[in-house]
Amino acid sequence: MNVLEIQGLRKSFGNLAVIQGLDLAVPEGAIYGFVGQNGAGKTTTMKMVLGLLAPDGGDITVCGERVRYGETRSYRHVGYLPDDPAFYGFMTPLEYLALCGEVAGMARPRIKERSGELLSLVGLADAKARRVGGFSRGMKQRLGIAQALLHEPRLLLCDEPTSALDPAGRKDILDILSAVKGRTTVLFSTHILSDVERVCDHVAVLHNGKPALS
Repeated sequence: MNVLEIQGLRKSFGNLAVIQGLDLAVPEGAIYGFVGQNGAGKTTTMKMVLGLLAPDGGDITVCGERVRYGETRSYRHVGYLPDDPAFYGFMTPLEYLALCGEVAGMARPRIKERSGELLSLVGLADAKARRVGGFSRGMKQRLGIAQALLHEPRLLLCDEPTSALDPAGRKDILDILSAVKGRTTVLFSTHILSDVERVCDHVAVLHNGKPALS
């Protein structure tokens, strides 16, 4: 089964055609590399998958449900890590995850249970009572993954999660993505080919708005 299917996707900004007839099928349980240079349209594609940006044409389905701009029905299946996640710096990781869980409509006992599991998974258990404002970029990326996985999505979108990290930080993020394989399908956008080689079992290369390789 494909968790994500994209057919004939198109998006332009003015006279600039960013996505030109993109087809993509992401099978369940995969870590799928979505590769392209900066400006290739990876983030634009992810925003359309999330329903945050209206496509000019084509269809997107997540877990069999068609994605429609401005609607949130399909969003319950998706977790999202942007390239530069933002947090309330005065909060601790536990406070931040509690807030996110409440917004998502999760029961408090489940929020507490999942928060503990995920902070251990991403290596932040010892920092759960520290203020997020004092975290490094790598720690914030790890907390972002925990937040994106909190509601147990079937699809995790990661937009350039390692691009601003040092080698140790990149390794930490890639190890986490490998650890969630089998429980969550991952679509992982990047321009770093060595990261794709390390963790991805499928890859699509985006060039000039079209798949150059899939």
